[in-house]
Amino acid sequence: MKLSARNVLPGTVTEIITGAVTSHVRIDLGGGSSITASITNEAVKELGLKVGASASAVIKASDVMVGVND
Repeated sequence: MKLSARNVLPGTVTEIITGAVTSHVRIDLGGGSSITASITNEAVKELGLKVGASASAVIKASDVMVGVND
């Protein structure tokens, strides 16, 4: 698979919370970091996602905002 996205974070699925239409999929990236994606339930099934499976978070964004606390 070739992607234009340059931010590909490999990890392991640690949690899938299924809702009415979408699921929240948590991926452990290692080193104490994780990321959660909201994807359709259909996509979870098509990708065969299961807890313990290898998966990658692919991030493609035109804007990244940075904030600080005063």
